[in-house]
Amino acid sequence: MSGDSDGIPAQEGPGELRRRLGFWLGIGLFALVWALPAPEGMQPVAQRMAATVALMGCWWVGESLPLGVTALVPLVAFPLLGIMPCKSVAPNYANHFVFLLLGGFFIALAMQRWELHRRIALWIIRLVGTSGPRLVLGFMVATAFLSMWISNSATTMMMMPIGLGLVMKVEELQGRQPGPAALRFGACLMLGIAYAANIGGVGTLVGTFPNLVFAGMLAEHFPGAPEISFVDWLKLGLPFVLIFVPLMWLYLVGLALPVRGQVVPDAEAMIADEIRQLGPMSQAEKLVAGVFATTALLWIFRSDIDLGVLRIPGWAGLLGLHKYVNDATVAMAMGILCFVLPVDRARGVMLLDWEHGKRAPWGILLLFGGGFAIAAGFTESGLTHWVGDQLGALQGVPVLLVMLVVALTMTFLTEMTSNTATTTMMLPILAATALALKANPLALMLPATFSASCAFMLPIGTPPNAIVFASGRVSLLQMGRAGLWLNLIGAVAVTGFLYFWMPLVLGGAAGELPGWVAQ
Repeated sequence: MSGDSDGIPAQEGPGELRRRLGFWLGIGLFALVWALPAPEGMQPVAQRMAATVALMGCWWVGESLPLGVTALVPLVAFPLLGIMPCKSVAPNYANHFVFLLLGGFFIALAMQRWELHRRIALWIIRLVGTSGPRLVLGFMVATAFLSMWISNSATTMMMMPIGLGLVMKVEELQGRQPGPAALRFGACLMLGIAYAANIGGVGTLVGTFPNLVFAGMLAEHFPGAPEISFVDWLKLGLPFVLIFVPLMWLYLVGLALPVRGQVVPDAEAMIADEIRQLGPMSQAEKLVAGVFATTALLWIFRSDIDLGVLRIPGWAGLLGLHKYVNDATVAMAMGILCFVLPVDRARGVMLLDWEHGKRAPWGILLLFGGGFAIAAGFTESGLTHWVGDQLGALQGVPVLLVMLVVALTMTFLTEMTSNTATTTMMLPILAATALALKANPLALMLPATFSASCAFMLPIGTPPNAIVFASGRVSLLQMGRAGLWLNLIGAVAVTGFLYFWMPLVLGGAAGELPGWVAQ
């Protein structure tokens, strides 16, 4: 599960100067946007909404206040500025996508508590192979898979020590001065872990925060749009992960930091020893595995699955509950079950207790609510239509080119800013841009969402980047050089993949307004 943070600081926060600058710049822009004469065609309420967005954007980018605190601003600003009544703003903070994420986090925290994720990772690495390139691939596959379900920070923190042990073994065999091959292997493995952690979250709806921001924003801006379920996103995101992780691997081991041959002679024995140290699979691990597998199956088979020649009815429809339950219902049911299932009944030890459960990223949950409130404010104030009117000059620009510009912009913007906050601010604007272009909103909103997970160049870009940089095995030059090209490759891959694959999965050509957009 990718994201900005999982509650454990993975890197230094922004400097005091950046925080103060963002704070006062936000207040200044708020006052300026509100005080200036309204642009032609903009209603006063839309102008006040724009001022609020400028304030929150500066505070989010500068991290002047905790992200979750800034997300609470609409609860105060919207009623006081006459944008929306408080009773209409508050429900956005209880959007069902918020609870989908919360339930997913409870399951992930149970997995982390009993270290099931470590066992899964080691199994995958042993399965892939132990030559130098295959070790890198094994670590990347394991990391990407785990990042679909637990935070990218936690995944990287768990995978890095295992990888570092192999790197140290190589260095030990090389003596006091490890040769270029050993140093390249260390850097390649560390970067592979970080990059796979970032991309893995794209694979599932709960894998990274921007995915859920997108799903919620789409429903908010376009009430007639089809629901983005777990299965819908899986059909969209998982193929991208399956394509892009091997592509990153080939780039890293073949071009960026070439790795050849058997770099760790006894790597297989080392991995086997790590598995032996875990001991037999415990009762708690079996319970977590059962909850994890059941949750995935309930998500996948909730709605009907049409295979062309065969239609598998969903369990919600069979029970007559298809209008009442969604993926959040499943997530919360299984998350609550983690607090109920006993590991040691005599001692009162449950699969998950509140000491571990309260480590869920509550600030990020508030950030989601704030994002959905902003989306509602954009629509309610008419700001969406005004922005769309101003972008009307873009009509005639090929949508494929616009998609590429969006992907590049988001990729490099999130090198310096929170990917969740940036996605939250950009998606309403891109929704309006799509209407101005008379293009499918998905064609602009999805590249922004995918590209928010493609910051590979700087240690401050994502927590995984910072974590592996702190290992001392990756230099700033190595990360910057490898990441720059991977940023560019990622933007092109995201654009090409979504342009051709999105219509097949979600329907509607990229360059045409779909029927669910209100004309």
